Amino acid sequence: MKTVSKVILVLVGLGYLLNAAAMWFAPQYWYESVPGVSMMGPFNLHFIRDISFIYVLAGIGLIYGLRTASIAVYAAIWPAAHAVYHIVIFFDRGAPMDNVALANVLLIQMPAWASLGAALYMGAQTTKSKSTS
Repeated sequence: MKTVSKVILVLVGLGYLLNAAAMWFAPQYWYESVPGVSMMGPFNLHFIRDISFIYVLAGIGLIYGLRTASIAVYAAIWPAAHAVYHIVIFFDRGAPMDNVALANVLLIQMPAWASLGAALYMGAQTTKSKSTS
């Protein structure tokens, strides 16, 4: 299970870094291509690039978390909070089963909760191994 957790942290971390790169280097494309983003308001370069930095920090933190589990837990907190907000948005929209909902599940919910679960598992394993030493 520890190996699975490490793979999750690396894959989600790399995914967050790729998303950050798209937000930074192709913000208009990102805004127009990701389902639901344009529904949230007009294009705002400053905001998109600010959020890209959060994704950079989360991505690096999840990957670095392979060495220090507590870092992975901290890195997974913002994506999980972001996922909760998107659950609220989903229900505010009337819980439609559309491309926006699919993007929410695949690109926000699954990575956020998988990485938080993996980080917490790694942290628990670290704590358990320290207490048995």
